Amino acid sequence: MMTKKTLWPFPVRNGQPVKPEPTQDGASTVVMHVTFQVEATPVGKGRPKFARRGNFVSTYTPTKTRDYEDLIREAAKQAMGNAEPLKTPVAAYIYITVPIPQSYSKKRSNACLDGLERPCKKPDCDNILKAYFDAMNKIVYDDDSQVVEIYAKKVYGTIGMVEVLIKEALV
Repeated sequence: MMTKKTLWPFPVRNGQPVKPEPTQDGASTVVMHVTFQVEATPVGKGRPKFARRGNFVSTYTPTKTRDYEDLIREAAKQAMGNAEPLKTPVAAYIYITVPIPQSYSKKRSNACLDGLERPCKKPDCDNILKAYFDAMNKIVYDDDSQVVEIYAKKVYGTIGMVEVLIKEALV
């Protein structure tokens, strides 16, 4: 079985990023970051639904999407603690693990775990990212327009989960 690779831009020990090294002039660059994970099968952002109520049409988010975004918000709030949302440009590193379908044979399942087969099925990676970016608004950052770099990877795993790292994208 292949070991899991991550996209984190700096080394991690015991689940925590390693302290930044001092620069040549002796100063240390501190970059604000937040990491969290949601242990649930990833759900893509659903299209808005429309309902006619008398002479009016109202728009609403599908229940499945709303419930999943609530899970994301709770994990993000817990990771942020009492910290204020970031005001600077940010980079998003998102590692998506989708569960292997139960209908796959043992041989095919092992190929998925070894990275020989990639999940080219729904939910789409971009729809999952939309759900995360929208859910993190006003919690991790003020608005998802602050996201200037995106690194995402979708792989198969034994359980569904999404690992998230949001860090300041300073020049």
